[in-house]
Amino acid sequence: MSFPPPAGLKFNALVEGACFLSVDGLAGPLHLQAGDCFLLTQSRRFTLASNLEFELTDAADVFRTATDGVAHYGTAEDVFLIGGAFSFTDEAKRLLDILPPVIVINGASEPASVLQWALQRLAHELACPVSGSSLMAQNLGHMMLIQVLRLHAAGAQENAVGWLFALSDSRLNAVIEAIHAEPARRWTVAELAALASVSRSTFALHFRKKVGHTPLDYVMRWRIHLACRELRMRDSTISSIAQMLGYDSDSAFSSAFKRVMACSPKAYRAQQCMLAGATLPD
Repeated sequence: MSFPPPAGLKFNALVEGACFLSVDGLAGPLHLQAGDCFLLTQSRRFTLASNLEFELTDAADVFRTATDGVAHYGTAEDVFLIGGAFSFTDEAKRLLDILPPVIVINGASEPASVLQWALQRLAHELACPVSGSSLMAQNLGHMMLIQVLRLHAAGAQENAVGWLFALSDSRLNAVIEAIHAEPARRWTVAELAALASVSRSTFALHFRKKVGHTPLDYVMRWRIHLACRELRMRDSTISSIAQMLGYDSDSAFSSAFKRVMACSPKAYRAQQCMLAGATLPD
């Protein structure tokens, strides 16, 4: 079965049976067995097949006749998968760019026990829907996504770069949590190094090596991440957002915003309002 490139993160869990996963741009198919989960992080066409010699069928044709979200194909019931998708805004996609095109979690591994529990509960909610099943399924899906990212970060190589991998470093975790808690604070490298209990020079080098940005550059990028959310979801003025995030002037805020988002705050808000069909605030 051939699937079009997903618009966001595509998540699937194999409840029963076994199949092959092929993703455009990756060499060779991946063999999945019951309990395995995979996460597609990029918009790439992919196929699922119980036999690589079978002729491909367009998934859209199969799911067009789905009943209550469950599609059936063929006569035998040898493969049962549960899938979903997670959509993110543009600024969040920048954070997720550090992930590989596909992440596969072995369901037989000990760390995957949380996934197995959530998978069983999710299958039950879908098979025997009752009041609140839709909400339960949605939250179980979020739990599974977080666990997949946790397992991926824990199993990443020592030289993996990105904010996700830095969270597994106890010293950097404390620093990142402090930045997130007080984004408007006028952080200095010395203050952040003190939180990590290392010298300023050691901290600066280690932070850049693990995160991929200097400490103060990360502070700026986190501020802009929050600014994007405010611009998209609230009617706050650009000046009030700038002040809330610790900028002395609108021009300083706009300059930082352009560095990260390649457009002005005003232009970003206009783009988001256009996509949402909303009216620009006065």
